[in-house]
Amino acid sequence: MNSTRQNINSTEDFTVYNGEGTVLRRAQLTMLDILVIVDEICKKHNIPYWLDYGTLLGAVRHGGFIPWDDDLDVSVMHQDFKRLEEIFARELPEKLAYQDWKNEKKLTLKCAKIRDKNSFFDDGLAEKGGAKYQGIYIDIFPLKQIPSVWIKKKVDFLYGRCFRRLKGVKTGSSDTFMAYLLWPIALFGAFVSNTLGMIKSRALVSNIFGGLNIQVFHPLEDIFPLTEIEFEGKHFPVPKNYDAYLTRIYNNYMEIPAKDKRQIHANGIEFFDEGTRTN
Repeated sequence: MNSTRQNINSTEDFTVYNGEGTVLRRAQLTMLDILVIVDEICKKHNIPYWLDYGTLLGAVRHGGFIPWDDDLDVSVMHQDFKRLEEIFARELPEKLAYQDWKNEKKLTLKCAKIRDKNSFFDDGLAEKGGAKYQGIYIDIFPLKQIPSVWIKKKVDFLYGRCFRRLKGVKTGSSDTFMAYLLWPIALFGAFVSNTLGMIKSRALVSNIFGGLNIQVFHPLEDIFPLTEIEFEGKHFPVPKNYDAYLTRIYNNYMEIPAKDKRQIHANGIEFFDEGTRTN
């Protein structure tokens, strides 16, 4: 692991993004605190989860957050995700809030967020009427076994578009009408795909219908059994074959992107106890 990280061009000073005392670093440490709580709850209830997307990439390439990253991603199998909904409702501390597409109409992807109530993370929702909670968060993505890549892509093309239009994304009156008209077909397609995914032997997993637009398909054997890796001085679960997992998502993931390709999600971050905000 350490020898792999040595491939990074170490001449660049990444502390310009998240050096100690910066707003971004404080936000990252807030996300880390949320992750520690989620980790404790998942382990208490024997629910396997793993670091995913940019968080997994950061763990492997940097030993922690990607220096300019302002979100944190984990994934869990869909059957466990449904259990977590009830568990989080009971066991999250008061300072945190659970959001998903069912209890927050402003969320237009089928994932969940664990939000810090003592901060504000401007991700654009404020301009759309606001959400009940808009603090710093971590994302939890549910994954599900699929019957085939072809079926998943075909059904997701219809389901995702209907779902997001019914949630108010890119809608005109004709778009909304068509979404309502096609929604029963999309639901039936999802039902057929999910049923086949449970009975077919090919063990591929992907985001649930209405989840991320990223179309990535992972063999179940590359995920389980999970292993652990260091992230910000602590150890968290990651897919067993995280090299192949990351390669499917990012190709040459050890390559540092050009400065103009480094994605930042927040328009601004504010902590209520200090009122400090950055744009």
